[in-house]
Amino acid sequence: MYQSKREEDRAIAENRFDLNQVSDQGRLKYEIAMELGLYDKVLDTGWKSLTAKESGRIGGLMNRNRKKELGT
Repeated sequence: MYQSKREEDRAIAENRFDLNQVSDQGRLKYEIAMELGLYDKVLDTGWKSLTAKESGRIGGLMNRNRKKELGT
């Protein structure tokens, strides 16, 4: 697992990104980005390149999934 967000970002930039080394919440974020067709954009230019609408959509779906897991 990556020690920090900076290490994770560096791994992505160097194309040695391994989804298995990301935290559970981070993995969920990447999986949702894949579902929304944003994964390539994130890998190419990072999370900062997403629009507020795209980021909000990912966050909303993460929250929905978390609530389902908690049974709320």
